Amino acid sequence: MAQTKHIPPTHPGHDLLELIESHKLTQYRLAKSLGVPQTRIMQIIKGQRAISADTALRLARFFGMSEDYWLNRQTQYDLECARMELGRTIEKAVTPLARL
Repeated sequence: MAQTKHIPPTHPGHDLLELIESHKLTQYRLAKSLGVPQTRIMQIIKGQRAISADTALRLARFFGMSEDYWLNRQTQYDLECARMELGRTIEKAVTPLARL
């Protein structure tokens, strides 16, 4: 039986990088405009840091979009990662209520 390859989930930092590039911004300029350390932006873009509620509010204000977009993207990423890492284990360990 062939093993299926899983496409890794896309971190919301990828979306942020696309926005930065499309607006011809630098990470430094964005960080200064948001009032956050440049390392925060860099870590988000590299997928090393999650987008917090604070950062979502700042990004939403700066780009004129919804903070829910950023929080939903982060939640979607987190769920996809958890599903890939823990999905089979949880399927085996948890008995659905309907089967009790």
